[in-house]
Amino acid sequence: DLDVNTLRALEEGLENFAGCAVIISHDRWFLDRICTHILAFEGNSEVYFFEGSFSDYEENKKQRLGGDLMPKRIKYRKLVR
Repeated sequence: DLDVNTLRALEEGLENFAGCAVIISHDRWFLDRICTHILAFEGNSEVYFFEGSFSDYEENKKQRLGGDLMPKRIKYRKLVR
């Protein structure tokens, strides 16, 4: 985890960077502030490209996948002895 000052410096550096950068993070707030395009690996390694913020991507994903977003429970059979 980065402290607040380091995170701000990283954000400023990325915002001022003229090129393309690949950002990998679990920090949704950070992604929402920095990302303008999302390349997501979904489901069975399907690649989905989205132009917009991370929040917009999540909303789009909910609309596209609906109930498929819910985690799937694994069902186990009872052991018979």
